[in-house]
Amino acid sequence: MLIDAARCVPPDTPVPTCPGWTVGDTMRHVGSVYRAAQAWLIDGRRPGDWQREPAPGQSQESYVRQGYADLKEVLDFHDAQAEAPTWWPDDPTYGFWRRRMAHDTVIHRVDVEGAGGAMPVEITGSGVPGGVGGMAGIAEPSGNGDDIAVDGVDEALMLWFGHRLPRLGLCGTRVGEVAVVTGGRGWITVAGPDRVFARRCDPAEAQSVHTVVSGEPVEVYLWLWGRRGPGAVTIGSPADGADGARAPGIRTKRVKRARMQVRRRRTMPSRSCGR
Repeated sequence: MLIDAARCVPPDTPVPTCPGWTVGDTMRHVGSVYRAAQAWLIDGRRPGDWQREPAPGQSQESYVRQGYADLKEVLDFHDAQAEAPTWWPDDPTYGFWRRRMAHDTVIHRVDVEGAGGAMPVEITGSGVPGGVGGMAGIAEPSGNGDDIAVDGVDEALMLWFGHRLPRLGLCGTRVGEVAVVTGGRGWITVAGPDRVFARRCDPAEAQSVHTVVSGEPVEVYLWLWGRRGPGAVTIGSPADGADGARAPGIRTKRVKRARMQVRRRRTMPSRSCGR
């Protein structure tokens, strides 16, 4: 689906959701991260170097396809639960890379489709989530976009917000607590000067938090990744609807930091599959 979208627009077309990038840049990034992930798995540690650009005379499509095929071969050879080197201590398995590459591909497919003027409303064709470390092969279509989106929400909150941001030293100027509810799942995030973390919870517990973000799974998923505007989700307080007016301020601090990380990850391909 990513390649099909890229075929519909010139490679120098700007990508609105990746400021400064073109469709060609986005495709090269995806091809590069496939190779970085493969290097992690083959070398057993963070790679120092890999093929970041198409070879002379190689098309961008071929570069992406070859990177995907080579990575899939490695992933298919191992069970998702088998131990593997990763940059997340909570999930040192091959499933981590299946999941990470599935969502990286989906998000950038949305970027490329957006560059061509499309507004995706479904997420399909990337992989079947089965909990942490439990993604099916990244080539297997699931037909269930909500499952993929809910898994993507979990990854965005648990991996990026709860793990990656604290390691970068990013924190809140004051303590703020925000719950996210979608697809029958719940999460609670906390950001403050001394700690930033996220945890899974029952949706009923999430509803007890002052500020709750909710919506359809695909919309929440794309909103967390900065691919949807504020109107895509509902932000409010279950206890007092009027108090929900405070939510945008809390959300802005949290999402600015999350988006800062996403932008940094996009503009530093050599670290996009690293920490």
